[in-house]
Amino acid sequence: MRRGAKRRPENVEGHDVRAVRRWRAGQVADDGDAIAREVAVALSYNRRAHVVMMATPADLEDFALGFSLSEGIVDRPTALKDVKVLEREGGLELAMTVDEATARRLAQHRRNLAGRTGCGLCGAETLEQALRPVPRLAQRVAVDDAALQRALAGLHDCQPLQGVTGAVHGAAWCGLRGEVRLAREDVGRHNALDKLIGALANAGVDSASGFVLVSSRASYEMVQKAAMFHAELLLAVSAPTTLAVDLAQACGLTLVGFARQGRHNAYTHPQRIRSSAADD
Repeated sequence: MRRGAKRRPENVEGHDVRAVRRWRAGQVADDGDAIAREVAVALSYNRRAHVVMMATPADLEDFALGFSLSEGIVDRPTALKDVKVLEREGGLELAMTVDEATARRLAQHRRNLAGRTGCGLCGAETLEQALRPVPRLAQRVAVDDAALQRALAGLHDCQPLQGVTGAVHGAAWCGLRGEVRLAREDVGRHNALDKLIGALANAGVDSASGFVLVSSRASYEMVQKAAMFHAELLLAVSAPTTLAVDLAQACGLTLVGFARQGRHNAYTHPQRIRSSAADD
């Protein structure tokens, strides 16, 4: 199948078929089209509402853990004790139970925000909270340019929902030789990465065993989430932002963007990438 062509929708979850009237070269026909599902997903901790996200209703347990880790709500997977997916009017709820220390920290955060005017970014009261610190990353990962290109070539095959609908983002975990080992999809790029992080944490994957590939641009939040997982390299199909580059430089993450067949740009810490030309 040529790249960019839609897959057949059979056996691919996360979509519905809706009626469509197609116009092609002056010809009109009524048909059905595969449309990616998007629902409101409310995340709550210990029966307290936290945030509502628009997401694809798949791999939601992975999403719950990945979001909790990447947003710094829990500092380890075992702090998230339970996750229930509940049907609610108008959407779904991820009802999570966290340990007592996490619950106390969340309650204190809410008290600090009560009655105050915030900056409006991610529900944070201050810019310092929105642009929260991330860990300084170790230097354990080394790859070559061919591995990055190999990962990029494998992205299409690990995005079945994108192949059917053309409407979702993907995030993939790739081994150091560039083989795609695990992937998640969602209508939201942040959600796809959170789902991937949750799946990796559930599986006990060592962050030094590979790197993250995303089908989207490399925004500040994508770098932030990757760094919270201690991933040392983030490969993005599209461009980075200045804030993403600054954060990657500061925390020691290798940020690679504009990844296309035959080319990619390393914006920060290129020492983790061995140049194939230099080895000749």
